[in-house]
Amino acid sequence: MSNKKTHPTALNEKAGISPPEITSSTSIVNIQKFRKMQPSALELVDGILAGNITALSRAITLVESTNSNHLAKANEVINACLPHASKSIRIGITGVPGVGKSTFIEAFGKFLTSLGKKVAVLAVDPSSTISHGSILGDKTRMEELVKDKNAYIRPSASGETLGGVARKTRETITLCEACGFDTIIIETVGVGQSETAVHSMVDFFLLLKISGAGDELQGIKRGIMEMADAIVINKADGDNIRKAHFAKMEFNRALHLFPAKKSGWIPKTSTCSSITHEGIPLVWDTIESFLDLTKTNNSFFEKRKEQNQYWMFETINEQLKLNFYNQIEIQNLLEPTKKAVQNDEISPFAAAQKLLNVYQNCMNNSEDN
Repeated sequence: MSNKKTHPTALNEKAGISPPEITSSTSIVNIQKFRKMQPSALELVDGILAGNITALSRAITLVESTNSNHLAKANEVINACLPHASKSIRIGITGVPGVGKSTFIEAFGKFLTSLGKKVAVLAVDPSSTISHGSILGDKTRMEELVKDKNAYIRPSASGETLGGVARKTRETITLCEACGFDTIIIETVGVGQSETAVHSMVDFFLLLKISGAGDELQGIKRGIMEMADAIVINKADGDNIRKAHFAKMEFNRALHLFPAKKSGWIPKTSTCSSITHEGIPLVWDTIESFLDLTKTNNSFFEKRKEQNQYWMFETINEQLKLNFYNQIEIQNLLEPTKKAVQNDEISPFAAAQKLLNVYQNCMNNSEDN
């Protein structure tokens, strides 16, 4: 047996001191208890009108819910907030992914809050097919704006809504206005049909572009170019300034090819840099010029009336669809009917009619009861 003594090496660890407990168990219990509490519609409305952001967030979550039990409460909150809404400017911002929408909105939002504005950003993100949540996370990409006490950022997953516009964005606008936000910015996914829906809920529609993307003449889509009230060439900084100004001239020429707007407004083009903030104040000047013209000739208010009517019919269509799929009889028949259609045992049109007949019978039976 060896009599050599074992000497400790520098690799040995000495017993350390356990870090102090930084989480209060009492606080955890209180937070969990608070989250389980369901405030009444009246409490939510009072909180919203008092400018309470927590109440606003909880109300938005309520109106976004697909749970049929939440519908009545959500409608009660919205109806109570309606008399206190409609006092903001609603701005839609779109552009292809990579154009710098979030960076632009942060720079633009900070500029607006410096003017004393209260800004709410409703950022509609693509939905994850796994978690159904928002996959871009705008709050993490607007680090400065999210810390501004006069700004509120609400990312919403686009869900299954066509083009990526969140199902309840229109109602969310009402809640934000009632909470005291005078400037509402809606950022679209920027992948197609969402622009049409956003255009139908905003006063001013801003199209962000970048130079050198090969679409100076045709735009993302002709329809989006026609909807735009202003085109802003973003990322006009560094070596890109000359290209941005060239793109501005090309878009300006292209805009003259489109029919005149009903409001009498002539769309403007400009350049800006979200990094240097060059051109950001000009964007707001353009929006103010638009408001002066459209409010003077009353087209601003006429457009809002048309939008209200449009969203009434959209809500009817959506609610009918939701009610259809919530029927137990439809849920039981849906899978076998889908398989029958896939196997060519029944035509898609006959299958649809069959399900609609079942739905109609459900409605008739509910009326009799």
